[in-house]
Amino acid sequence: MSTAQAFRALSFTAPMPGLEASGGFALRGIDGAPGLYAMESASPRIRMFLAEAVVYVPGYEPAIPRSTLDDLGLDRAELATTLVVVNPSPEKTTVNLAAPIVLNPETGRCTQLLLDSKEYPLRAELSA
Repeated sequence: MSTAQAFRALSFTAPMPGLEASGGFALRGIDGAPGLYAMESASPRIRMFLAEAVVYVPGYEPAIPRSTLDDLGLDRAELATTLVVVNPSPEKTTVNLAAPIVLNPETGRCTQLLLDSKEYPLRAELSA
């Protein structure tokens, strides 16, 4: 079982850009796809797919600022789960590496980092 699977409710340290009006999010695992999740909000109705970077983007390990770890209640970056937003498409599925969601898997507390999109692309293609 994945570390992110252990909880249902998410608590963001700050609203996600563009989703400030959301009344809260829940994370739900996708059956048959380890490390893939639906992040959903009931009000307004929103659903986004998130993937654990360690499973779907091996080697992707952006630096997590100490202040972010403190906000999440984590002592070390290795204790965090890094999730990337999935952009499904019939032509090609991509993930956003410029804005990962860093999660404390024990508490459900999380934050979205905004990284340099010159180093980390907004739409990195997933390999098969």
